Amino acid sequence: MRLIARLDIKNEHVIKGIHLEGLRKVGDPNVLARNYYDQGIDEIVFMDAVASLYDRNNLFHIIEAACRDVFVPIAVGGGMRSVEDVSKALGAGADKVVINTGAVQNIRLIEQVAHKFGSQCLVGSIEAKRRDNGWKAYIDNGREPTNLDVVEWARTLQSAGCGEILLTSVDKEGTSRGFDIDLVRQVNDAVTRPVIVSGGYGKPQHLQDLLAATQPSAVAFAAVLHYQRSSVDDLRAALNLCQA
Repeated sequence: MRLIARLDIKNEHVIKGIHLEGLRKVGDPNVLARNYYDQGIDEIVFMDAVASLYDRNNLFHIIEAACRDVFVPIAVGGGMRSVEDVSKALGAGADKVVINTGAVQNIRLIEQVAHKFGSQCLVGSIEAKRRDNGWKAYIDNGREPTNLDVVEWARTLQSAGCGEILLTSVDKEGTSRGFDIDLVRQVNDAVTRPVIVSGGYGKPQHLQDLLAATQPSAVAFAAVLHYQRSSVDDLRAALNLCQA
């Protein structure tokens, strides 16, 4: 299973909150990315937390700088509304693009990107909140609800051409209280493409609980790394213990 560092960025700073709200600055994105690379992280995801508000991604210069120091796969998300936006991100050095709002507004965007660049560089992002007896997908960094059922939407993203699914539990995000295991299991069972789990990790037991229930392809970590509660080595050791 891959270990991924997730860096949510606003105005040149990595930020962190709870439930994608109450954001506070935690560091320089390029410094943190290099630090996690030096520690042995498998991949890094850069997310522009306010791109959807301004209809553009402001991270291309950060990606260009990161590519000079970081030699693991890099994904970038936020504000990807067109094939041209994706082309710019890949041209800046990103290996993958992450699309949420753009896909909800126009599912053909996924088909077009997959056709032009290939599914291997396309990550469909789902921001999930529990509603009634299931989960609904949200857009604009968890601010705006849609009427899309998360499990069905994951299937749709896969059918349209996404090579991976980034599944963020907004309810668990930033809480360090454990993953939404039911959510992860249902989405992981519904698709055959790799699922990246984001939101909720706080201690090794949370990984044990997750992997006892389902087998995602990767887990994205944010607060536990940014606040230096765990190193990449600590996370790797916790993972190895689960898989022993």
